[in-house]
Amino acid sequence: MLMLALHGVRTRWVTFVGSFVALALGVGLIAATGLALAATFSAPDKGPERFAAAPVVVRADDQLRVRTANGVRTRPLARTAPVPPALVTELAALGRTVEDRTFPVDLAATGQGSEPRTQGSEPRTQDGEPRTGHPWSVAAAAPYRLTSGRSPAAPGEAVVTAGPGGHLRTGDRVRATTPAGATTLTVVGTVADRGFESAVFLGDEEAARISPAVDALVVHADATAVRDVVARAGGGMDVLTGDGRRRADPGPDRDAEALASVNALLGTAAGITLFVSVSVVASTFSFAVAQRRREFGLLRTAGATPGQIRRTVVAEAVVVGVLASAAGWWLGAAGAPLLAARLVDAGLAPAWFAIGEQTWPLHTAFWTGVAVATAGALAASFRAGRTAPTEVLREAAVDSRTMPVSRWILAALVLLTGAGLLVTALVLDPGDVLGRKAYITRPLLLIVGVALLAPVLAGPLVRVVAWLPARLPAATGVLARENASAGVRRTAAVAAPVVITVALTVSLLGTVGTLAQAKATEVRTATTADLVVVPGAAGRTLPPSFVEQVRTVEGAVAGVSRSTAVTVLEEGTALVTSEARAVDPARLTAVSAPPVVAGRLTDLDDDSIVVNEEWLTTTVGERVTVWLGDGREVSLRIAAVLATGTGGNGVYVTARNAGGAGADRIDVAVAEGADPGAVAAALRTAAEAEGTGIRVLTGAEWAAAAAPGMSDSTRAGLWLILSMALLCTGIALANTLVTATSDRARDLAVLRLTGASVPQVLRLVAVEAVVVMTVGAVIGAGVAAVNLAGVWGALALLGVPSGVVVPWGTAGAVLAAAAVVAAVSAVVPAAFALRTRPVELAGMRE
Repeated sequence: MLMLALHGVRTRWVTFVGSFVALALGVGLIAATGLALAATFSAPDKGPERFAAAPVVVRADDQLRVRTANGVRTRPLARTAPVPPALVTELAALGRTVEDRTFPVDLAATGQGSEPRTQGSEPRTQDGEPRTGHPWSVAAAAPYRLTSGRSPAAPGEAVVTAGPGGHLRTGDRVRATTPAGATTLTVVGTVADRGFESAVFLGDEEAARISPAVDALVVHADATAVRDVVARAGGGMDVLTGDGRRRADPGPDRDAEALASVNALLGTAAGITLFVSVSVVASTFSFAVAQRRREFGLLRTAGATPGQIRRTVVAEAVVVGVLASAAGWWLGAAGAPLLAARLVDAGLAPAWFAIGEQTWPLHTAFWTGVAVATAGALAASFRAGRTAPTEVLREAAVDSRTMPVSRWILAALVLLTGAGLLVTALVLDPGDVLGRKAYITRPLLLIVGVALLAPVLAGPLVRVVAWLPARLPAATGVLARENASAGVRRTAAVAAPVVITVALTVSLLGTVGTLAQAKATEVRTATTADLVVVPGAAGRTLPPSFVEQVRTVEGAVAGVSRSTAVTVLEEGTALVTSEARAVDPARLTAVSAPPVVAGRLTDLDDDSIVVNEEWLTTTVGERVTVWLGDGREVSLRIAAVLATGTGGNGVYVTARNAGGAGADRIDVAVAEGADPGAVAAALRTAAEAEGTGIRVLTGAEWAAAAAPGMSDSTRAGLWLILSMALLCTGIALANTLVTATSDRARDLAVLRLTGASVPQVLRLVAVEAVVVMTVGAVIGAGVAAVNLAGVWGALALLGVPSGVVVPWGTAGAVLAAAAVVAAVSAVVPAAFALRTRPVELAGMRE
């Protein structure tokens, strides 16, 4: 049996080469993504950075800790408390202490080495990162060492980290914006950039004036004595030593968070690659069996049993699977470092991300490839086993019984499952349709179901697609239509990769675009303010003096708000944190219109909260226990409930429950009878006088800037997923057409003998390939339309009116590429076949 299988693979290598390449590529992609995925399971062990040279660091606990029935649950706090002054004094008695203060600093050069920024632009350094201010005395805790100049000795002097480009140099004068206002600093020294922050070091007294609170305290004393003092002072403070000092670094969990995102991306990419590989291999083997029915009929005439035929087909698949998987093993091992580098370049993975020493993904990919090849051939083998001996006598090229009962049943089950899941989600939880995992994986069921029905759908669609070409004067259109209609199996096999390509591309990109538009619509609808005042850079706050000045502007109804968070314990086991805004209840309805479904926004006060429908408790008047952004536990009454929408409708509390957050936005409505121009001019004058880069935007400008769109990382991730799928399906399309065209040598010879020229035959082959490709595109577009209709329906049920975004440009580019691949893959083998004399080709026998 093995020798027969090897002989079959050798003699029909054209049929199997496409399966080999597609499977090898699929295994290679699975191996590469598996190796990259294995590298995300653990972040590298890193020591402390900011306080690497500090013996003991005391700071407030940055984690909310709640005891539940399943143990202590933790969540990051939105705002960490400062070290109490009394504790600072007590610890100073144990030994030398250094007070660390952390505050934002934005620089814009005014002297040598840089260009000044324009008013209202976002104040950033040359490398695009905001700076962080500290007192100079804490620089030794990292340690930072001067690379030029000296330490700051007077107000207005600063030491800065010098980036790779050497943007700031000793002697430069820079315009600095801090929480205390704007000032001019002279760079008197530089330190090497250590990679975890872009720092500005000021004199200790000046840093204390800008940020009086002590964020962390370096203590040069015995750690046990420090813990005793902290314990006597009460809870809420951490004493960090050894590797624990990393908890005081900027973003101590950033590596783990980055790896979690990469893990999710690669897992999805591997899953879709596996799906496409299975679909492609199954379609290829099915088409190969259909082409060999006369060969199998001859074997049956010679006495072969159905079981022997089935085992021969499966054995051939195993041979191809083993060889292709071995090649894929090598491709995956070689391609994994390139994939890791691409993820880093695209900003999807941290700069240190690299492939580890694990080898199990290679073994998994190899045996997955063998299993995929075997499984893909199983269904085809049963069809081959049913071949009757009389098939050897068939000469007609017209396909019959293109859909066995088993395929009808499987297609119905898959389609009903996919449609049932979509309808169930729309009825029970429309928001589930909008989840990333749902809109990436749910379309796959519909794609498989429709691809199984391709032989049934192809015939009628060929008539429709070829209607216009068939009406043209030449006979090319008519012949292309009839050839495609007669060879339904061939048409379905060619159309299947195109169905997958178009359906995946339009479904994924269309869903992401539709959700982005819906979120933008939601933001515009909820904002009724005429003007919106925001800081000059993200993550900054507005100076208190400026906030008070805005409140006094004549004709301005100012709603001051703060970004914070609240955490609730759901079902006694899970801590769930929601983004929240602390607002002025008296001004909230004047400047915004959140989608209220129950209660009244005007009932919001210091003892209440506004929640959304995602919360477990949504009964107006009922009390819920929540933890505020600073960790305080409070019981608040539900004043109103907001619609879930696209998930952007958060929680509202009052300023008293903001957890100490500063004001970061002021929504301004122009009072009735007031002059809008005068109000805007007064606000802009106050902003310019503050000198901190504060921006005054119209409501429409702010909504356009704040509306969430497709981020660069999301776009890169989607294209990573799609590129893997498109590569596999492109190879499958080319392979099927090459195989099909090579086996039509006699048909092409007959056309030549009837008087057709070589260019005419090649033109016919190209037109037929494009027609069949178009059939696949129409089917794929239909599947994508169903998926996008489900997303639109979910948005409608959630009360978010939005149109459907169709990625016409990308879809057109994909179709153009598919048309080129189809035409070339059909014309090239046809041209080679036509090099033989037509009389010799017409006399060929299989």
